[in-house]
Amino acid sequence: MTAMAATPMPKQGGFRAIRFLRRLFLHPGAMVGTVVFAVLVLAAILAPAIAPYDWNETDAGPRLSAPSAEHLFGTDLHGRDVFSRVIAGGRYSISLGIATVLMSLMLGSLIGVFLGFTGGKIDAWGCRFLDVLLGFPAIVLAIMIVSVMGVGLVNVVIAVAIAGVPRFARVVRGAVLVLREQLYVEAARALGASDARIMRRHLLPNVASTLVVLGTLDLGNAILSTATLSFLGLGAQPPTPEWGTMLSGGREFMRYAPWTMIFPGMALFLIVMSVNLVGDRLSQVLDPKAKDRR
Repeated sequence: MTAMAATPMPKQGGFRAIRFLRRLFLHPGAMVGTVVFAVLVLAAILAPAIAPYDWNETDAGPRLSAPSAEHLFGTDLHGRDVFSRVIAGGRYSISLGIATVLMSLMLGSLIGVFLGFTGGKIDAWGCRFLDVLLGFPAIVLAIMIVSVMGVGLVNVVIAVAIAGVPRFARVVRGAVLVLREQLYVEAARALGASDARIMRRHLLPNVASTLVVLGTLDLGNAILSTATLSFLGLGAQPPTPEWGTMLSGGREFMRYAPWTMIFPGMALFLIVMSVNLVGDRLSQVLDPKAKDRR
């Protein structure tokens, strides 16, 4: 009897997963965002195979030539194919954004869980410190950190990640303040579970859905922030085909060769838009209070 009663559980779990995916991806906005994001990511991964030229090949065509059948997005000052560089640039811009969000998410969630569960003076002083960091615009804080650490892709990832930690930490702390009063936490404590085990096994898994939504929504901002720092000359350095760097290199020719900025800017716009569309729908599906969860 026990074995027979347990058999429907996987089917029920699978049905819930299918229903969740249907609610998420059958929404028009989320569907468009998913397709656009998938196309850009696949193009970045398959860049060596689909790019007609090497991204750093100079004199691949006439300098600053307009878009044509031979060069779909035209060429830049050095005769490099802009289409090839935009595709290759996705590897840098997208991977930098993902690495930044993952670092912010891990650090912010650990800090938030620790402060929310510990409480007392540690929580009070930690919140005051987070409030100070939140008082700075994230991009300004990232610029300050990069100015201390120096320019470069790794330093940009660290700077933008640190600037994003306070947002994750505050959200997770607020969720933990509610969760720590639940009966299962009290039961775990009564059974002798250590604070570290309670935080790792009971609190972090229960804020996972919140972190997924927040991380998805923050991915577009992270990509935009890393591109902004590269545009300012603090991140990727020429000839790296990062989209922010390409925008910076093409601004001098905006009047005579606008394609050197239009296409990298369009790629940046599309990736941020697609992530935000998916993130908005994900927040609606996972929020029990949202009106549109169909």
